[in-house]
Amino acid sequence: MHYQYVVILKRESERTTDVLSFLLCLLSSILFLYSAAVPVLNSGNAGGQSYFLGGIAVVLLAGVIFNLANRKAGRARIRYRYLLLLATLGWLAMPVLPWLAGLFVVLAFLEYQTKRPLEIGFDSDRVVINSLIRRQYDWSDFTNIVLRDGLLTMDFSNNRLLQKEVVDEEGDDDDVEEKEFNDYCQARLQDAARL
Repeated sequence: MHYQYVVILKRESERTTDVLSFLLCLLSSILFLYSAAVPVLNSGNAGGQSYFLGGIAVVLLAGVIFNLANRKAGRARIRYRYLLLLATLGWLAMPVLPWLAGLFVVLAFLEYQTKRPLEIGFDSDRVVINSLIRRQYDWSDFTNIVLRDGLLTMDFSNNRLLQKEVVDEEGDDDDVEEKEFNDYCQARLQDAARL
């Protein structure tokens, strides 16, 4: 759907998600290496499961190191969801705690959700918050909506308040856009109050 205005909010939880994902992938790779090495050390020969777990551990370690190098270089956004899904395969092959595979699938999905930009679309008849569960509100559900100095404030009729920082886009004349947006919202709110 096309909206008159779309406001993209900043996410605060990316760093926390990255640290948690990093630790889970690192711990999983260490446990996979240990689980792959034990049969080799005990009997002197490795089975297919040892090669599989060892291969997954090596790829996980390489992915973690690659993500760390990218973070230090300040390049592209860091994504751990594919590494978490790879760890899922490793946990399915583990002789103990295979149920952790389900947890890793959920964590991969949540990692994607925490890094997806939170967008709010403003249209003539409704306001749509595009999060994990898409929520739609009528203009009559708000008493005030203001964008000022990079901060979006949405005051709901039920005394709930949403106040978030917006993503600053380079090269935009923010004052003009904020004024246009605020005028648009005030006109919609006045129309909704008359109904």
